[in-house]
Amino acid sequence: MSEATLVKPTLTDVYDARSRISGYVRHTPIIAAKPTKTAASRDGSIYLKLECLQVSGSFKARGAVNKLMSLPANDVKRGVIAASGGNHGLGVAYAGWIKKVPVTIYLSGNTPPAKAHKLESWGAQVKIVGEVFDDAQQAALEHAAREGLSYLHPFADRAVIAGQGTVALEMLDDLPDVDVVFVAIGGGGLISGVSMTLKTLHPRTRIVGIEPTGAPTLYESLRAGRVIELPAIHTSVSTLAPRMSAQINFEIIQQYVDDIVLVSDEEMHDAARWLWREMGVAAELSGSAAMAAILTGRAKIKPNEKACVLVCGVGTDGIEE
Repeated sequence: MSEATLVKPTLTDVYDARSRISGYVRHTPIIAAKPTKTAASRDGSIYLKLECLQVSGSFKARGAVNKLMSLPANDVKRGVIAASGGNHGLGVAYAGWIKKVPVTIYLSGNTPPAKAHKLESWGAQVKIVGEVFDDAQQAALEHAAREGLSYLHPFADRAVIAGQGTVALEMLDDLPDVDVVFVAIGGGGLISGVSMTLKTLHPRTRIVGIEPTGAPTLYESLRAGRVIELPAIHTSVSTLAPRMSAQINFEIIQQYVDDIVLVSDEEMHDAARWLWREMGVAAELSGSAAMAAILTGRAKIKPNEKACVLVCGVGTDGIEE
């Protein structure tokens, strides 16, 4: 990984990313929602930012397209490599399809088979290695180094973070007086881009991150005051399950994120079912994590606050009975 990728992005990088990816990603809608049977919202208003309607099925297309389009043509013509819990791989496969370059995606064994099939439908070559994301990433990095290919990191990359930050620009376009934003955390790329952008443009906005109880990577890192590696992962939600984040994400989150709360896999299932039954929104478990924090009452919305919940990925695994 080059030193340039480890430089924290600026607001200018996010605006540049919006221009670069325009025409390739969707400006996803925000819809109003009022949870029932919970006191978490009290008198506040809740809005859903539907990144589950994004091309490739999640916000990941933003960062992947921005990164690939930032690279010199000679660096990518032989192909690019990425490791993924599923969604980043789909974003990279989509970006590779746009640029007409070969894409190889390393997945871990806990990735749902449907995501592997979808990757192949975008023309990517899929390799499954190890049990969790970190195993797949090690194999992908070794492959990239051996073949001299560009590796597209899912979260520890300036251009990727800037691309994810374009979500926040859309939020402010559509909900300029937002008071609090809830964002699921995997490696930390999404919340890094969203929190830096929002806090720079709208400093009073609260940012709350959500992680699985079985993969509290950033929660434990913030408690320790440094990036830590979890000894094990105990969640079935592969897209929120790296054992370790990265320094660039840790520093951004430490600076801009107000709180991180934890939810269980079952609570994410309940939230996914709520989103489907009440809102007609099909979200995978990671996509429902932010809503789970509200429905359980662990994340509080104050009276008269406007809250935006980022539904970050599409899927039916969480809503099937």
